[in-house]
Amino acid sequence: THLNILQDGYAHSDSTEGHDEDDEIYEGEYQGIPRNDSVEKADRQVGEVGQSQFRDMAQYEGERRKDQEELAQQYETILQECGHGRFQWTLYFVLGLALMADGVEIFVVGFVLPSAEKDMCLSEPNKGMLGLIVYLGMMVGAFVWGGLADRIGRRQTLLISLSINSVFAFFSSFVQGYSSFLFCRLLSGVGIGGSIPIVFSYYSEFLAQEKRGEHLSWLCMFWMIGGIYAAAMAWAIIPHYGWSFQMGSAYQFHSWRVFVLVCAFPAVAAIAALTTMPESPRFFLENGKHDEAWMILKQVHDTNMRAKGYPERVFSVTTIKTVKQMDELVDMGGDATAWHQRWRIKLTNLFHQVWGNFLTVFNPEYRRITYMMMAVWFSMSFSYYGLTVWFPDMIKYLQKQEYSSRTKVFIKEKVEHVTFNFTLENQIHRNGEYFNNKFLNLKMKSMVFEDSLFEECYFEDITSSNTFFKNCTFISTLFYNTDLFKYRLINSKLINSTFLHNKEGCMLDFSDENNAYMIYFVSFLGTLAVLPGNIVSALLMDKIGRLRMLAGSSVISCVSCFFLSFGNSESAMIALLCLFGGISIASWNALDVLTVELYPSDKRTTAFGFLNALCKLAAVLGISIFQSFVGITKAVPILFASGALAVGSFLALKLPETRGQVLQ
Repeated sequence: THLNILQDGYAHSDSTEGHDEDDEIYEGEYQGIPRNDSVEKADRQVGEVGQSQFRDMAQYEGERRKDQEELAQQYETILQECGHGRFQWTLYFVLGLALMADGVEIFVVGFVLPSAEKDMCLSEPNKGMLGLIVYLGMMVGAFVWGGLADRIGRRQTLLISLSINSVFAFFSSFVQGYSSFLFCRLLSGVGIGGSIPIVFSYYSEFLAQEKRGEHLSWLCMFWMIGGIYAAAMAWAIIPHYGWSFQMGSAYQFHSWRVFVLVCAFPAVAAIAALTTMPESPRFFLENGKHDEAWMILKQVHDTNMRAKGYPERVFSVTTIKTVKQMDELVDMGGDATAWHQRWRIKLTNLFHQVWGNFLTVFNPEYRRITYMMMAVWFSMSFSYYGLTVWFPDMIKYLQKQEYSSRTKVFIKEKVEHVTFNFTLENQIHRNGEYFNNKFLNLKMKSMVFEDSLFEECYFEDITSSNTFFKNCTFISTLFYNTDLFKYRLINSKLINSTFLHNKEGCMLDFSDENNAYMIYFVSFLGTLAVLPGNIVSALLMDKIGRLRMLAGSSVISCVSCFFLSFGNSESAMIALLCLFGGISIASWNALDVLTVELYPSDKRTTAFGFLNALCKLAAVLGISIFQSFVGITKAVPILFASGALAVGSFLALKLPETRGQVLQ
């Protein structure tokens, strides 16, 4: 129903100073809203003509599409009148927090692993699983929340998804076991998965066409800020081992858990801020809610005009086109039905609507675009995430190589009556004999003793890392309060030797703090390097167009990726990582803008969610494949990444350009 709103009603309302919000909701605005009795009557009529309606489905779809085209043109004009100002900037920061929460989520697990592996006794496969579980959660979340946002609203879905993320991020800080931590991080990922598809769609529906590309690109900055926030917090919190408490041996709360807790803050802040913002008026208009949409657009107009110093300007729009609605012929079973059955019917209906909407993305008119976008998203994500996780592993490998090149080797040494109370590091001792020696209060780092004899020796307060005794013999030797577990003694004989007060905990090497600092520092630099690319892409997005930006950035990323094969030192790899990150961000920005603009409003978040889910699947594949080549060859990952980027940039040029188009 199109509701005619009295023009003089507006003028009167706006020119009266000091009125509150309620005064502005005047009679004329709500003239066309049917009361319950007329709704029931309409429902009965719907039932009677139901059969003929199904026959006219094609005609109905045609009318609906015509409505959407008219609405798109009119909505663009209304946004032009509302202007770009305080309202959009407020929403920018609110949605930015939600995007920041997504950026933080990607980094959390990588930063806590070196510390969490000690607390949770994580083996290598378990560590790998913990890294991938977040992507799997985000994959499910992107698909589910993207589909729901087209049915129940952008704001409401985003609030639900961020709440799930916050709750499980909070729980993951406190749970003790590996499996419960894994489960919490999975659900935390499912929650945050809705952030990217909804945020870009939501914000785009408040932006006029000439501002859209630029301001959606500015929004991408918050993903980078999330990465910087995570790296800075990890750097500030995790190395402070004093920030911890224990309740017996059963419950431990170490500094890395404080970091996990702090990483939930952006999501909590986003929820608080989002409660003050309205739903997307475009969503309301697509769903026949004229009055709600009009009120929000008036709020946008008045907020911007007041901020610009024109409070007297009147919002001249009286009626807005609404899209013809699909009649929901769902039997809710009446009042006699139990509440849980009604909910089940409601949820089943919602599921069918969401699934039906998803299938329309593969209708003939969108099929080509969808398949092309799938290929571009997949190739970009495969190479980007694969490389960004492979980089730090490659740097660690280079560090290891350089470290082992400095190893000192001692052969057939005889040591008697000596007390060792200093750090022993990076040495190999072969065929040594040690008689009546004391090893007191020391750290052993990367020490190997082979075919050696220890007689009447005393080990006390030893902390070891990467230290092994191979084919050694211990005669009348005492180990007191050490972490020299049996697994460190390989094929060794123990004769009259005793272990007292062995240190409890996992049979793991403690991490070198410097190495952990290195991880935070590299991530911090890599994320910061994105800034120039972000600024350039935002300023040029509306000038050179989305396709040129996407294809050009992909080609340059492909070339910079090829240069990685020449990086043999740690610093060269870090510099190339920064270069690659800074260039590829422009591709991501262009891809986000394109995805928003290529699909109509009622399918936008569904399509974006599906493509984002595919992106996370590609990330899991890329990370798994690339990591398996660390230490074997650099050529294969670089070849894979370059190839994927080349294919992506070629396919990107085949997509339609959306610059200057009205948002469908």
